Amino acid sequence: MTDDILIRTDDTGFDRVLAFTVPVRNARGRVVRLGPVLETVLSAHTYPKVVKHVLAEALVLSALMGSLLKDEDAQLTFQAQAEGGAVDLLVCDYRNGELRGYLRHDPVLAERLEDDCSLETIFGKGFLAITFDLATSGARYQGIVPLEGASLAHACENYFAQSEQVPTLIRVTVRSSGPRCVAGGLLVQHLPDGEEGKERLHAKEQHPDWEHVAILAGSVREGELVDPVLNLEQLVWRLFHEEEEVRVEPLLPLQRGCRCTVEYYREILSRFPETERVNMRDDTGLIPVDCAFCSKILHIPA
Repeated sequence: MTDDILIRTDDTGFDRVLAFTVPVRNARGRVVRLGPVLETVLSAHTYPKVVKHVLAEALVLSALMGSLLKDEDAQLTFQAQAEGGAVDLLVCDYRNGELRGYLRHDPVLAERLEDDCSLETIFGKGFLAITFDLATSGARYQGIVPLEGASLAHACENYFAQSEQVPTLIRVTVRSSGPRCVAGGLLVQHLPDGEEGKERLHAKEQHPDWEHVAILAGSVREGELVDPVLNLEQLVWRLFHEEEEVRVEPLLPLQRGCRCTVEYYREILSRFPETERVNMRDDTGLIPVDCAFCSKILHIPA
């Protein structure tokens, strides 16, 4: 990876999600590439390199999984909580193409982290909670898995295996040079060809269609996920061009989606009893609110 590729984050190939399906293999997927949006989110705080890469990976995963939601205004929330490591809290969410994320860390411990260290080294002991909120029905469902393995991508694969029983392959790459940072990811899943009166495909330990798709998807190279010269359509074509049919669909362009407005926080604060709001007010009679996602401090009349 050269600095030239990292600098070209204004390329139209960044901040996109592409959906694709391989119908004959009962497979679907998402591929995402982040550039300026990622840098905007990361710029809200000063993060050491390893910690910055952890948050970047989480944002890619949020875009990959959040873009699986079909309902407008549906939201995916990606949250890791832990103790004993450099990072004790990580929160990201995705809604309607909008991404935001924040990570809380111990600066001293974070500076000691080395590249390619395990989740346990970064987080200590903890768990990853993935929550889907469906706006249309109001339903919410959540899966929780331990923070174990080599990466957050591996933890997400475990989530799909344990909570949804859907074979899933995920690959994520993060590259940075100084303040510049780009990231990309690929998610591929094998889906049942029918739920009623048929054996669920994912109930089998092995299935030839999934083995085939996993081998093709697993051949993706790290550099390809972040290379602006290779657009997302070309990347999918490179992986699956031998298949009978591959369908692609560009999804909503990605943007930073912090919701820190006076109106938003005023509505939240209105849920607190008046006695509690009085105690929150400063000398000016306003309630200061510090947005962890973008570092703004808003003064709310409430």
